[in-house]
Amino acid sequence: MSDGFLREVYGLDSQADTDQYYAKWAATYDDELTENGYRSPGRCALALAQFVPLDQPILDIGCGTGMSGSALSAIGFTVVDGQDPNPAMVEVARERGRYREVRVNDVDDPYPFAPGRYAAMSAIGVIGPGAAPLEVLGQSVDALGSGGHFVFSLNDHALHQPEFVGAVDDLIGSGAVEEVFREHGPHIDSLGSGSNVYVLRRV
Repeated sequence: MSDGFLREVYGLDSQADTDQYYAKWAATYDDELTENGYRSPGRCALALAQFVPLDQPILDIGCGTGMSGSALSAIGFTVVDGQDPNPAMVEVARERGRYREVRVNDVDDPYPFAPGRYAAMSAIGVIGPGAAPLEVLGQSVDALGSGGHFVFSLNDHALHQPEFVGAVDDLIGSGAVEEVFREHGPHIDSLGSGSNVYVLRRV
């Protein structure tokens, strides 16, 4: 079982390091995570399906090679788009046909569309150490229309850092969203790690 990239990812310090690391990982990303028992995508998809009709459009942010998109489709969501700032990852997702459309996004302007274009957004395994910054939480909520849903996961590495849990609690406390689902469960079996899956509804 290979976990060379997986075990080093949590030590990345900068956006440049993260971009380079994921570009190198793109070709073997799916195989490595599958071999190691990556569970958060399926858990997030199941959680979201409790609140959003399967025919509604979903935007999968930080989609990488499309494993999360595959999990959403496997549950029955029929209109799933993806975006990621890493061109190498997006190219793999595009080649494998995992989205209706998939694009490279600008981290400085991640959602260049009117709020409410998507009924829901997902950020599965995206926010946390070695990945996307906390700002993604507020940016994603702002891109939803009233009644829209945001599903995301925070792994144990993030949950052990107060700023990540605090950012979620602050967002809920602001009144911009209400929490409709939170569950801790398995994240990556081989690491014995868990994650919280959240679903927030835009007020």
